[in-house]
Amino acid sequence: MTKRLMLCALCLTFGQAAVANEYAPAMNSYYEGHIMKWAGNPMLADAIKSQNMKTSGLAQSAIDEMDLQWRAEVGTSTQTLITPVLTGPVADFLRAQVEESGGAITEVFAMDARGLNVAASDVTSDYWQGDESKFSETFPKGAGAVHFSEIEFDESSQTYQGQISFVITDPDTSAPIGAITIGVNAEALM
Repeated sequence: MTKRLMLCALCLTFGQAAVANEYAPAMNSYYEGHIMKWAGNPMLADAIKSQNMKTSGLAQSAIDEMDLQWRAEVGTSTQTLITPVLTGPVADFLRAQVEESGGAITEVFAMDARGLNVAASDVTSDYWQGDESKFSETFPKGAGAVHFSEIEFDESSQTYQGQISFVITDPDTSAPIGAITIGVNAEALM
């Protein structure tokens, strides 16, 4: 409770940008100390490479249509686009990372080279991340690129969280193949 009050006070006093700057070192420490231990799992890279083969030739209009379909499927019983992203060994692996974090990680999702969801621990609000900083500040910048978002209040989890996003590379060639985003509960960073 004390941590939550301190976080709320920081948000009110300094605004979101200051809080994000305040948390960048803690987010980096969590990234290096916890996330990097599992982010190089070859299963994740294989799934991204497989999807890249399917989506590399898509026109932007097709991506936009798929994104609209995803948004329409959220919260419905018919989820033909969402279901494959939330099922299977890679999605199970990502959910296991959320569970094993003890509440520190709120969500995880991997994206292909176009910014389309490959696998996710939970439903995201949209399918195409390519127009958002979690993708534009990582994948186009190449191997080693990392982006720490601002700390924001997440309505669905009722927590303050930040997102750590970074490039996933091919383990054989070290070439960028996609990106991953991890939502981190801000209280875990205190």
